[in-house]
Amino acid sequence: MRAAPSGRPAATVPPVDLANLADAEPFVTADGSTIRELAGRVALPAAHQSLAEATVPVGRATIAHYHVQAEELYFFTAGSGRLRIGDDERDVRAGDCAVIPPGAEHKLHNTGDEPLVLLCCCSPAYSHEDTVLTEEPAPDGP
Repeated sequence: MRAAPSGRPAATVPPVDLANLADAEPFVTADGSTIRELAGRVALPAAHQSLAEATVPVGRATIAHYHVQAEELYFFTAGSGRLRIGDDERDVRAGDCAVIPPGAEHKLHNTGDEPLVLLCCCSPAYSHEDTVLTEEPAPDGP
């Protein structure tokens, strides 16, 4: 085995897997948001996490929920809204990042005049089975 520059043995590295957001097929998650997964169970073979772009339309909100196992990172890339995690509620906008621990109920509202877009990273990878809804969907959708 060849040594890495640090002097330690070099790890065997699999070929690079790439995904492009433009090629990702959108689907609706259990909380009602539309996502395009770049890596995880649906897309590229990420073993311990997932990365997806989520969009909440103007005037809409996700269904309040929590994840039994997954920790989430929300990184907002466009729009503005209001994020509730447990009893804490904050305004969010492009450039903000929020950490949502496993078991923390959360809900995201789009309060702006354009779609609220965010990158969502979950560890372990997102699954519908790990999502527990804590309210009923609105009659006309989330």
